[in-house]
Amino acid sequence: MSNVTALRKPVEQPVWLSPEQVCERVPGMTKTILTDMRENRRGPAYYKPSQRTVVYLESEIDEWVTASRVQTREGSS
Repeated sequence: MSNVTALRKPVEQPVWLSPEQVCERVPGMTKTILTDMRENRRGPAYYKPSQRTVVYLESEIDEWVTASRVQTREGSS
C-alpha cells in the first residue's frame, strides 16, 4: 500500500449575493430595476430560499452580464 494520497481539487463554495450586492457589482443596476426584472421573469436567475429572501449566485450574475455583450464595428471610415 502506498503512502501517497490522491490530491483532491478544493470544492468551491458558491458565493451568494443579495439584491443590494448585485446592484453594487453591476454598474447602473438598481433594486427597482432588479425587482422589475424578477417580476417580469427577465434578467439574471435568482433563488428564493424563503418567502422574503432573494439571492443570486455571483457566477451567474457574471455570466448574465457577459452574455449581454454587444459587438461594435472596429474603427470608423
